[in-house]
Amino acid sequence: MNREQLQRRIGYDFVRPGLLAQALTHRSHGAPHNERLEFLGDSVLNCVIAAELYRRFDKPDEGDLSRLRANLVSQEPLHRLAQALELGEQLLLGEGELKSGGLTRPSILADAFEALLGAIFLDGGFAAAQEVILRLYAPLLAELDPNAPGKDPKSLLQELLQARKIAPPRYAVISTAGADHQQTFEVECVIPKLSLRTTGSGSSRRNAEQEAAQRAFERLER
Repeated sequence: MNREQLQRRIGYDFVRPGLLAQALTHRSHGAPHNERLEFLGDSVLNCVIAAELYRRFDKPDEGDLSRLRANLVSQEPLHRLAQALELGEQLLLGEGELKSGGLTRPSILADAFEALLGAIFLDGGFAAAQEVILRLYAPLLAELDPNAPGKDPKSLLQELLQARKIAPPRYAVISTAGADHQQTFEVECVIPKLSLRTTGSGSSRRNAEQEAAQRAFERLER
């Protein structure tokens, strides 16, 4: 598949083909590479998906909408969409990444997909990027059930940090109270790179960790 075919698949023709080339260039191959475009595409994607969820569903509260959005913009669906577009065939990687299987690595493909969206935004504006995103996401949005139980807060937080290339959080019990059979745990969630600390409490360490993770996730989303 050549780049003309890729443009037909996404339903968008670049006015500045250099942006498309940059979106498909991994940093291991050289500059200009796609990391800055990935950053931009991530922001555009989050905005478009948030607006679409708000338009489609009038009952879920902020927390549920955040959960739905996080599920849609995590690495897994981005990887699936990149595979459907066969982005791996178009990526330019350095020799080391090629030998280690970079063309099929989910993180590299997901990042390239976001970079592609960032390139479309720069080339054609927000409306063009929105149109492409909603077209590509149509099958995922169609099968979305706002009432279905979602991923737990710890998973959502870890995926959010992973997408931003930040190390996973650390959890530590900072206090316990009550009798052995009826203890209350207080846990701290720490993300050193962001200087972020949150706490949570619960009848088990796991429940306390989930509450701390939820608070961290909500602060990062804001």
